[in-house]
Amino acid sequence: MERREIRIAYIGGGSRGWAHTLMHDLGSCSQMTGEVALYDIDRAMAGLNAEWGRRMNESPQARSRWRYSVAASLKSALRGADFVIASIQPGPIELMKADLGIPARYGIVHTVGDTTGPAGLCRALRTAPIYARFARAIGEHCPRAWVINYTNPMAACVATLYAAFPGIRAFGCCHEIFETQAMLGRLVEEQCGVRPARRQVRINVLGVNHFTWIDRAAWRGTDLLALYLRRWEGRGMARRISAREVAAMGYFEHKGQVTWDLFRRYGLLPAAGERHLVEFVPFYLKDEGTLSRWGVKVTPYSYRIRRHRGLPREFRRRLADPAPFEVRASGEEGTRQMTALLGLGDLVTNVNLPNTGQVSNLPCVATGPRGGADPVVPTIVETNARFTGDGVRAVPAGAMPPGVAGLVARAAANQVLIVRAALAGDRDLAFQAFLNDALMTLTTDRAWRMFKEMLIATGALNHR
Repeated sequence: MERREIRIAYIGGGSRGWAHTLMHDLGSCSQMTGEVALYDIDRAMAGLNAEWGRRMNESPQARSRWRYSVAASLKSALRGADFVIASIQPGPIELMKADLGIPARYGIVHTVGDTTGPAGLCRALRTAPIYARFARAIGEHCPRAWVINYTNPMAACVATLYAAFPGIRAFGCCHEIFETQAMLGRLVEEQCGVRPARRQVRINVLGVNHFTWIDRAAWRGTDLLALYLRRWEGRGMARRISAREVAAMGYFEHKGQVTWDLFRRYGLLPAAGERHLVEFVPFYLKDEGTLSRWGVKVTPYSYRIRRHRGLPREFRRRLADPAPFEVRASGEEGTRQMTALLGLGDLVTNVNLPNTGQVSNLPCVATGPRGGADPVVPTIVETNARFTGDGVRAVPAGAMPPGVAGLVARAAANQVLIVRAALAGDRDLAFQAFLNDALMTLTTDRAWRMFKEMLIATGALNHR
């Protein structure tokens, strides 16, 4: 079997999650080997992850060996890279306390706060300038590299990469849709006694990240949306969730009630975790009591900061243990995408790309009021795409029905608007995005007051 030698630049190489996921998948892949340069402003965490990667190389389960190093600079990480992976925490995680806490004081609840709502928009304002610097550096040092983004807000990050370096070859990856495929696979097992692999569940995806929809799903000719409808029309599936059940849930669990309610009202199956979905459709998120009724739980800042501070200690304890590391594929598709782009196979999967018409009733690109004087900011949509040695080609997904299109178009327009505001440093334009957000229920004067508080607390738009 052919094994290709490649170089990967990892921006955010001090990651507390995605870096280890990548290492598992690289170690499980027999088709590639090479070097991974870990770049992070937290060099100590990058060094810890480099040691983690070296320990994984020693595992008897490793199917390939990789050289992990800490890059001294972004330039040195990018030079000669075939692939660039971006997975960062945009600004100190402590800023999320303001992202979530300030809107909460005004009565606006976030379940996640990294994609949409005032919290997601504020996060985008501080992320876009960082990503613009990344894009320009990629254009200078490795313009032909493929760039894989995992950072949220996904659409804003990918749009910024294209706005700052139009020649970039970038796409964004999210695993939320995988969970919907797995759920449909479990329905097949219930009804047919056979459990299909997730990738055998064929779906047509359309929408924007964390607000994606499926209008067709099949396995060996079986209409899985019809199967889903029959299952949920059965007794006991659609119900009010009790406060006791919610209290016993983990932060990332949900009960499927929001997904079902949206399906029966709009005719398409939402394909994202419900804690993300409800931030786009606030009739489920009026307050925490309403949220609880639907079986969804807020992920609090306290959990995030505890996890962020605790994981490095866990990593050091594991590194001190002489027991061999286990290497296991994660189920993510980054390495499969890379091998396909290297010409070692092909793949169809959901990714985030500029809309070139694959979602026919969403805009493709937008410019600022001065036309060519402002960067072109594409509308980033999530659809299926085909990966081959010739590149990434979006698979036409068609049009969304009017009800869904209206919901999604608002979110898509807001993502373009917030990127334009961030790149121009335009506070008034950013406030338009805040006012236009689905979660915004405040009067304009209260919204303005909240908005200014968030800018000051987080330093967004260089507001000090």
